[in-house]
Order: sequence, then structure tokens, then C-alpha cells
Amino acid sequence: MRHVALLSTAIAAALLIFPATGHGQSQPTKNAPAQKSAPPAPAAQQGAPQAQQEPTPAPPAPYATVKISPPKPSTDAGLAAFRKDLVAIAQKKDRAALAKVVLAKGFFWMKDEGDAAGKKSGIDALSTALNLSAKDSSGWDMLGELATDESAQDYPDRPNTVCSPAGPDFKPEELEKLVNDTKTDIGEWGFTSSEDIEVHATEQPNSPVIEKLGMIFVRSLPDTAPNASQDMMRIVTPSGKVGFVPAEALNPLGSDQICYGKDASGAWKIVGIIGGE
Repeated sequence: MRHVALLSTAIAAALLIFPATGHGQSQPTKNAPAQKSAPPAPAAQQGAPQAQQEPTPAPPAPYATVKISPPKPSTDAGLAAFRKDLVAIAQKKDRAALAKVVLAKGFFWMKDEGDAAGKKSGIDALSTALNLSAKDSSGWDMLGELATDESAQDYPDRPNTVCSPAGPDFKPEELEKLVNDTKTDIGEWGFTSSEDIEVHATEQPNSPVIEKLGMIFVRSLPDTAPNASQDMMRIVTPSGKVGFVPAEALNPLGSDQICYGKDASGAWKIVGIIGGE
């Protein structure tokens, strides 16, 4: 579940490989991030199964500061009104009403393997992507959460289409260089949600503050400690220090996105989704 052909062709293709840790603007995982598998180890004897091992993450080390600008809210009043109606539909869990505002034909569902919509109608593809049939209503809750976000950014592969939540503004070549220079995986990186993020010495929120972060890219680390906190994320700061920040302070590079466009009559519709189940 990840987005974004919105950064650059190379980086977008890489981001689509890494599924989000949930729906929406969720946080980077507290476990080891998804990484490409290492070559299989030599078999002990001919015909023996070959084991695969995950590469060891690069040790904590200083890295260059790559600044970002926060996502910008959409200024389209029509889209804002449409999203308000969509939130109401999600709250009522009204599939029939939802079907009326989803593009029936030509709907796209972008996943790492490409367009997963296939021959499904728009409503069926969206329902499957968000798992609207889940008994705990998590799919409908996610739809409402995505519709609440006010940001939007152009989807370059489809004219007159915007997707939300929008990602931050930054220079893709700087992120690409950062990943290459640190010999890390792009799935290890997230970005801060605001200025002056306090980095704590331990996962206790009242522990000493060892550094403050601005709006930048930040490397996350797996927290393998028993009973690791779900409220704090383990990170490496640009100075190379290992610390902890509140989970909501760090956003993933890729998250599920709802895409909007206008039909032939000029009415807003949900025309696609990036990510999903």
C-alpha cells in the first residue's frame, strides 16, 4: 500500500514497492522495514532448499538534512464540498450512495504490481481496496479519514486528476542522493509532520530531549525491544543520534491515496485509489 508516481519516475517506482503500515497517513512500521531480499545463501548440498536472509540495516550514522515543505490544501471549493459529502457517506456506510460518486468505468487501482482494478467496476474495486466489508467498519473509517484530508496533488499519469493525502514538496534528486549516500532502503525514510519535533532519549515521552527536528526527512529504525511502545518511533537524527519521537510526528513516504476527477458532466467523482488491501 504505497503511493506515488508524484515525485519522479525513479523514486515513484521505488515507493510503490513499499506498502504502508496501514491505511491513510499512517506511521512507518516499528518492525524492520520491508527491504529487498539478499541473494540466497549457497545450499549445503545439491538439491537442498536455499535460505534467504534480509540484509542487515546500515548502522546509525549522520546524514545530510533534506528539507521538505508540508502538503498544501486544495483551493477547489467544489472538491471540498464533494469530500464533505463523501465523509457523510462513509459515516452512514452507504454503499449505494458511494457507488453513485465512484467512476464506474475507467477506475484505476494502483498497486506495486500495476493496475489491480482489472475488470471490476469502480465501486467493486474501491470496496475491495478499502475492505469495506470488514465487520469492524475499518474500511469505512478509512474512507472517511482519507476524505477528510484537505490536501491534493496532481496525478501526472492522468490529466485532470488529483490524489489525496498529498505528499510533501521536496527535490526528488536530494532524497535519491540521501538514500544512496546512506546505503539505506527508501522504506526506512519518513518525514516530520511539523516543525520543532522533540527527539527523546528513550521511548518514555518525559525522557530528556536530545535534539529537535524541523520539516525534514528522517530515518526510522526497527524497535526490537520486548513490548516496544506503539506510541513512540525509534529514529536516527541527521547528527547520527538514536532517539524516539511520538508516532504521529513521523509520516511515511507512501500512504494510501484517494484520487478524484470530474466526469463528462463536470461532477467530481472518485476515479481511483493508490494502495489499498
